[in-house]
Amino acid sequence: MANKLYVGADIAQGKFDAAVWQGATGTALKAFSNDRSGFEQLAARLAAVAPAHDTQIVLVLEPTGGYELAVVAFAYDHGWQVCLPNPKQVRDFAKSNGRRAKTDAQDALLLAQFGAEQQPEPQQELPAPIQELIELLQRREDLQQLKRSESNRLLGLQQRPRPTQAVLESLERTIAALEAQLAAIEQAIAELLTQNPDLKREAKRLRSVPGIGERNVLPILVLFYRWQARTSGRGTPKGLVAFVGLDPQPYESGRSVHKRATISKMGDRSVRRYLYLGALGGVHGQNALRTFYNRLVSRGKAKRLALVAAAHKILIWAWAVFSQGVDFDPSRFPQEAPAAI
Repeated sequence: MANKLYVGADIAQGKFDAAVWQGATGTALKAFSNDRSGFEQLAARLAAVAPAHDTQIVLVLEPTGGYELAVVAFAYDHGWQVCLPNPKQVRDFAKSNGRRAKTDAQDALLLAQFGAEQQPEPQQELPAPIQELIELLQRREDLQQLKRSESNRLLGLQQRPRPTQAVLESLERTIAALEAQLAAIEQAIAELLTQNPDLKREAKRLRSVPGIGERNVLPILVLFYRWQARTSGRGTPKGLVAFVGLDPQPYESGRSVHKRATISKMGDRSVRRYLYLGALGGVHGQNALRTFYNRLVSRGKAKRLALVAAAHKILIWAWAVFSQGVDFDPSRFPQEAPAAI
């Protein structure tokens, strides 16, 4: 078995700090430019510190919204393993080790130590169409957020007694431009699905699940590909629920302190939002999700908690549909509520 050299990288837009962890000690390297030149400098530095020629380099970094994509691609091209641990797990690890310093160099050391001591599962490279879909969905989300902000500004201005006409026209032009860009992104997404019929079929199949529709089907499809890559195709439904942050988190201390269980919220909040919105819409249809939700409410479960349980159920059902390659059939999927929610 090859030796492993864990490399932590704290990524920013223009640079990244790197560190290695060997044995029980860490070594900060330096800041590198976040481009091809910087990546090659890092590779040369690692070649110098690697303990043996057969050393497996394991790059440990946190998702940064896109700044990490280039160095991740470089890592895969060079045969490195890549780990993208949950940021909350890294923060909890830092607290357990008494770390209080917060600098880029210290964060890189922390990630290297986390990798060496916790040994998170390496993530496989995502298929190119999924990477493209991720970028398109992120751009769509950004444009939608910008449009909401500008629309709110326009609405507020229109309610004033004497709004400035030049500002009104500027906002209207900006909103029109954002709508045109959104239309272009939607067209690009449609073309991507047309060029990749397997993705289109998978999306159509997922939409057979109650609570999954046009707005949330693609983010959920991307989630499943990410989960497959992160677990090398060996992920379990229970692990997926924890990855998303919908797993129950009991609160007990001693014999007398018992609070209502909540969810861990350790995963991507945008995915939880899509699932929760899907539950909000899904429980109003004539389907298995509404039956499940009504049964919980009739047993005394608070409506908000029942909606969280419905979001959990959508995730479990959708994963079964995706992993088994079948359409949703309520007679074949479990109807019980998740424990402690």
